[in-house]
Amino acid sequence: MSDLLRIATAGSVDDGKSTLIGRLLLDSKSLLDAHEDLAHVTDGLRAEREQGITIDVAYRYFATERRSFILADTPGHVRYTRNMVTGASTADLALVLVDARKGLLEQSRRHAYLAALLGIRHLVACVNKMDLVGFEEAKFREIETAFSALGAELGIDDVRAVPISALNGDNVVDRSQQTPWYDGPPLLELLEGVEVARDRNLDDVRFPVQWTVRGEDYRGYAGRVAGGVLRTGDEVAVLPHGSRSRIARLDTPSGPVEEAFPPMVATVVLEDELDVGRGDILVAPGRPPEVARELEATVCWMVEAPARVGARYLLKHTTQRVRANIAAISARVDIDSYAAEPADALGLNDIGRITLRTAAPVFPDAYAENRATGAFILIDERSHDTVAAGMVEVARPGRAAELEHSPDIRWHPSALDRGKRWEAIGTRGATVWLTGLPASGKSTIAVAVEEALVEAGRFAYLLDGDNIRHGLSGDLGFDPASRSENIRRVAHVARLFADAGAVALVSLVSPFREDRDAARKLHEAAGLPFIEVFVDTPVEECARRDPKGLYARARAGRLPGLTGESAPYEPPTDAEIVIRAQSVEDAAQRVLEALD
Repeated sequence: MSDLLRIATAGSVDDGKSTLIGRLLLDSKSLLDAHEDLAHVTDGLRAEREQGITIDVAYRYFATERRSFILADTPGHVRYTRNMVTGASTADLALVLVDARKGLLEQSRRHAYLAALLGIRHLVACVNKMDLVGFEEAKFREIETAFSALGAELGIDDVRAVPISALNGDNVVDRSQQTPWYDGPPLLELLEGVEVARDRNLDDVRFPVQWTVRGEDYRGYAGRVAGGVLRTGDEVAVLPHGSRSRIARLDTPSGPVEEAFPPMVATVVLEDELDVGRGDILVAPGRPPEVARELEATVCWMVEAPARVGARYLLKHTTQRVRANIAAISARVDIDSYAAEPADALGLNDIGRITLRTAAPVFPDAYAENRATGAFILIDERSHDTVAAGMVEVARPGRAAELEHSPDIRWHPSALDRGKRWEAIGTRGATVWLTGLPASGKSTIAVAVEEALVEAGRFAYLLDGDNIRHGLSGDLGFDPASRSENIRRVAHVARLFADAGAVALVSLVSPFREDRDAARKLHEAAGLPFIEVFVDTPVEECARRDPKGLYARARAGRLPGLTGESAPYEPPTDAEIVIRAQSVEDAAQRVLEALD
């Protein structure tokens, strides 16, 4: 067996954690200098040496003939909870150091809780300093029993205890003659034999795309398998646009393979040439993840600035980045008692439960089902600091551009009643939302409607997609998250125009039904008319017109992500007006009649 085991260690101050790691490295022949102080092997920071504690996360790699190991030495003090979360987030197994003289402490319970929270399914109590209690079996059994009960309380099935003396090496690498009553394996043998392959989700295919690999007659999609088993010939779907193909080839750093599974790195070559890029995810068509816009999650807050409702961040999930805001903070967890307490903010090192709303769909699984696709981080877009590490509990479709607002503010009403305003200026406000493929004729129809309304003495203004991106949305790209954010902004501007008595003529591709529905709800909540116009022009006719050369560039491979070509368009199901093969004059007249 030569697979990799990721280990996280934790323990209270002076439990001997760093000494144990040094002993593991020394006795497994992973150190070159056997005369170096064992604890100083891992306590690399000057502050740690001065204080005699571990405050950062130190990673060490070592290997035996049977297995390779990556060991994260994580701090034990409550002030460094975020560091332990960082170090243990990718671990398969946690080692909790327990001083044989003191037994289980509150910190031991805290470390076990964090391990369980992070989905670690193998927990080992290293009952250290047995030499200081005369290798007394009764003392060890007492701790072993209490630790097993703690594991059961936390829902961890594989819980073990090993009596050791890290300083002297008893039961660390070699079996000790001092513990004839202990019939279990020494620590290293236990680590070599623990089975972790079953911990990974092998049922649900998840392959987040990291980048596209191009070469002469070669186009592959590289990433790390996050779930399931990929096999040549299998059908896969590409989210978010839903295109399907079959796997033609699987390449790895070691060469082509017939199948790939977690946590292998691979490049997937598909039978069809699809537009697939970073942030997309390959899944099995019959078992896709939730397409979510709302996440209930547990987070560890990692910065001094507190988490508050309404705050906006960049959410990084697998290889995807989308904007998100904190919609609710439901609780702060007391990691000593495991009790959830009501909270309206989270501070540094707090563990809490929050609700997030995203600007574009994400594709998570519950963290309990898949640690790779159930985890995320939140990033401050200004400072680029990671502010939180999170674990998804529930994912929902949610709602997009709702009545969201910044925290601690209220809507300031006008002194003018809307009805009186409209009566005084002799017009009524409304929003006409024209949607359809690029080059479908949306803007041409909107211009004709605007001209007719103004000539008739009505206040009207065109909010065209290209014009909006010259200023209001000039900072946005064309990825799904940016498109959703663009629509959210335009919807709010259109609502203000309509409230002022203008007819806001919005001409946007707006490919996702959910975003358009959110714009409608925004108007309906304010009591304002909203008319959706679907300009249903076939894609080939759009390509024939192609006034900007978009389709030609897309079909030549120079414009990825064009709606209707390589990106999806969700047509409206209940638009007030559907325009097909009509002249501009007739289409404009239908809109004018709807407004009247």
